[in-house]
Amino acid sequence: MEPFTTRPSPQLVGGPGSLAELPSCVRKSGGRNVLLVTDQGVAAAGHTGRALALLEDAGIACTVYDGTSENPGESDILAAMEFARKVGPDCFVGLGGGSSMDTAKGCNFLLTNGGAMSDYKGYGAAQTPLLPFIGVPTTAGTGSECQSYAVISRDQSHEKMACGDPSALATYAILDPDLTASMPHRVAVLTALDALAHSLETAVSTRRNSFSSAYSREAFLHISSAIEPVLRGQASAIERNAMLMGSAFAGLAIENSMLGAAHASANPLTASCGLAHGHAVALMLPHVIGLNQEVLKARETYAHYGTLLSSCQGADWGVRAWVEHLLTIADLSPLAQCGVDPGLFTELAEDATRQWTGQFNPRSMKREDFAVLYEGAFHGAATQDT
Repeated sequence: MEPFTTRPSPQLVGGPGSLAELPSCVRKSGGRNVLLVTDQGVAAAGHTGRALALLEDAGIACTVYDGTSENPGESDILAAMEFARKVGPDCFVGLGGGSSMDTAKGCNFLLTNGGAMSDYKGYGAAQTPLLPFIGVPTTAGTGSECQSYAVISRDQSHEKMACGDPSALATYAILDPDLTASMPHRVAVLTALDALAHSLETAVSTRRNSFSSAYSREAFLHISSAIEPVLRGQASAIERNAMLMGSAFAGLAIENSMLGAAHASANPLTASCGLAHGHAVALMLPHVIGLNQEVLKARETYAHYGTLLSSCQGADWGVRAWVEHLLTIADLSPLAQCGVDPGLFTELAEDATRQWTGQFNPRSMKREDFAVLYEGAFHGAATQDT
C-alpha cells in the first residue's frame, strides 16, 4: 500500500438551468458584495447579464469586471486587483473559462494577502485566508472550478506559475451545461481536447492514487462518450453535459495528482509561438503517450483505457491511435503548418524542462526527450497502437 493524501472538492451544483442557484451559493458562502470576474465574450453571450440579474434580484450587490485576458499574466492580475480594491468585495465569482477563474483566484490572492503573484507560486503560501470564491464555467475544458490553483504567466518569461492554497478552492462550482451552448466551435474543440489531456495525464501521473485515479477514469468515460460529436459540431445537450462533467472530474483529478509532459511541452509553444493552449496540448499528447508507454504502469493504464474505449465505442482502439483520430476530426495542423521554426526546438525543450507539470510525468523527461516530442509533433509521426 502506498501513502496518499487527498484534497477536498468544492460543493458541486449541476444540471441545466443551475445558474439560478448562484444567489443561494453566494449567500451560503457569506457573500453580500460580489465581484463577478468574466470576459467580454461571456458578456456578449448574455451570461454575465443573467448572473448579474439573478444576484441583484436576490438583493446581493454585484460589480462586474470583464477585463480578463486569455492566459492571464502578472500585470493582468494587478489590474484586476486595483479594480477589486475599489469595490471591496467579500466574495468572488469567476464566470467563464479557465482564464476568468484564474483571474478571480489570482486577484483574490493579492487583495487578501498583498505582494506579487510570484510570492504564491507553489502551494500554501497565503498567510491570510482568501475570500470565498464560486466557479461557474462556460467552457468544458480547464476544470479550474475544481482546483485550488490560479495558473498565472510571468510577464517577461511567460512561464506559467501554479499558485495554490487550500483557501483558494471554490466553495461552490456551478456546472450548468446551458452555459456551454454559446461556445464558438473552435473554443469547444480546443477546450474538449484539453479536458481529454487532463483525464489521460492525471491517470498516469507519479502522484496518482486510488482516489485521483477514480476521478481520472470517470473523466475519461464522460469525455470519451461525447468528444467526437463536440469536435464535429454536432453535440447534443446530453453530450455537452457529459463534457462539462468530464471536465470537472478531470479538474478534481488534477487537484489530487497533477499533470505531465504534454502540458510541460505545450506551455512553451503557447508562450513563444502563440499556439492556443488546447491546440498545443493536443498536438503533444499522442507523442507523450508514445514515450510514457516505456513505463510499465503507464502502459498498463493506457491498455486499460483502450479497453474502456472499445467497450463504450464498439471499436478496437488503442489510446494513442484514438487521440490521433480525434486530431484528424478536429483538423489540427501539426507544428510544421503552424509557423513553428524547428530551429527553436532546443530552446523550447529547455523551457519545457522548467515547467512545473513535467516533474509528475511517469517517464523522467530531459531536454533531449522534449526535443524528440517537438520533432514528432512537427512531422506528425506515424501512429503507434497504444
